Amino acid sequence: MMTRHYKVAGHTFAVSGKDEIFELMENYEPFRCEGGEPLFTLTECSGVVPEYTEEFRQEDMEPYIVCGRSASGDDVFEFKGRKKSLGCLICSKDYCEGRLIMTNGISEMVLNSALMIMFTLATAGKNTLLVHSAVVNCEGKGYLFLGTSGTGKSTHAQLWIEHIEGTELVNDDYPAVREGVVYGSPWSGKTPCYRNVSVPIGGIVMLSQAPYNKIRRLKGIEAYVAVVESVGSKVWDNRIAEGQHQAENKLASTVPMWHLECLPDEAAARLCHDTIKR
Repeated sequence: MMTRHYKVAGHTFAVSGKDEIFELMENYEPFRCEGGEPLFTLTECSGVVPEYTEEFRQEDMEPYIVCGRSASGDDVFEFKGRKKSLGCLICSKDYCEGRLIMTNGISEMVLNSALMIMFTLATAGKNTLLVHSAVVNCEGKGYLFLGTSGTGKSTHAQLWIEHIEGTELVNDDYPAVREGVVYGSPWSGKTPCYRNVSVPIGGIVMLSQAPYNKIRRLKGIEAYVAVVESVGSKVWDNRIAEGQHQAENKLASTVPMWHLECLPDEAAARLCHDTIKR
């Protein structure tokens, strides 16, 4: 059994398991650290999926996740693919300890999903969020592009990189946001981008496809809803949900936000840049 430590958005966590686990964790290498008191520890172990009562499921993910609670009160997240169980994550009541059981062989997707869940739960009361977005660094400020899958977040980020001088990619899927700063993370999307960097947030843009380019400012409830819909995992534990809500509300009320209806073209990127950089 081996243990390694990692740090994302200032939060240290530990992973314990066989050597084979760490062979799947190349994307975590930029975030390795020498130790310290971990916020949570995930331990890979053998076993079977315990009996639990289903609370809800997230089917928009791969693998999809069935979330429930065991008779002893522990949260259980079962990972399924094509109706076959791939294993489960069992969390302690304080979300400081997690046990990962993989019942269909070692899976990188299951490992990444388990660590994202543990990170979300353990940091929910610490003003930290994983936000489903693509984010770029432009002249020392971070800009997050939100939207449902297929909206064109990665495409719009790439358009900034191609046409807006001084722009580089920070993360393509799930950056971490904490206290007005956006951080790279081990969780990226179609474009692998695992950079241990951070930058102050300059703005957030909700994208939607349209046959034209138009941008407007979002405030109040519209801004809050845009943030809530883009935060990764949903939880049913009231304490954790309240912590998540506070972080979402603070982000929506302190960071300028816009809605960009757009085509996937250079003009959209320039309109967006010129508007939010004023």
